Amino acid sequence: MKKIQLLLVSLFLLSFHSCGIYSFTGADVGEAQTFQVNYFQNAAPIVEPGIDRTFTLQLQDLIQSQTNLNLTDENGDLVYEGEIVDYYVSPMSATAQSTAAQNRLTIVVNLRYYNTLDPEKDILDRRFSFYYDYPANDQLSGSTLATALEEIFTRITQDIFNATLTNW
Repeated sequence: MKKIQLLLVSLFLLSFHSCGIYSFTGADVGEAQTFQVNYFQNAAPIVEPGIDRTFTLQLQDLIQSQTNLNLTDENGDLVYEGEIVDYYVSPMSATAQSTAAQNRLTIVVNLRYYNTLDPEKDILDRRFSFYYDYPANDQLSGSTLATALEEIFTRITQDIFNATLTNW
């Protein structure tokens, strides 16, 4: 009985090994072996220092952790580029005294994606955005800003990943 179990487990593991393009994340990289993420410039009217670098690194990290692609500085099979085009705070809800009870930080990123091996999958200009709500009496700095950026960038990078490497 143990031999049969061992044989079944071995066959199961070999079936996954032989399917080199299968991914538990649903990513379909095709024949691509490398990817490149060009620096996302901050072109928003309000410039928050450092968010461009943070976003670029977070996108690189997500793709590296979810695929077997290798990061390169040039001539990548898959190329991501774009800019942060908007960064703004708006009031979301009011108090009885007609002041804001909650504010919303929204960030918008413009993406251009090039698949050099399959140009039909290129995305020439697409915007991704997300937001973070926080109490109006909190300052958008320190831990509040760090939490907001983490949540917003996690969602935007995942949306970019899904748009470029999955069929979702």
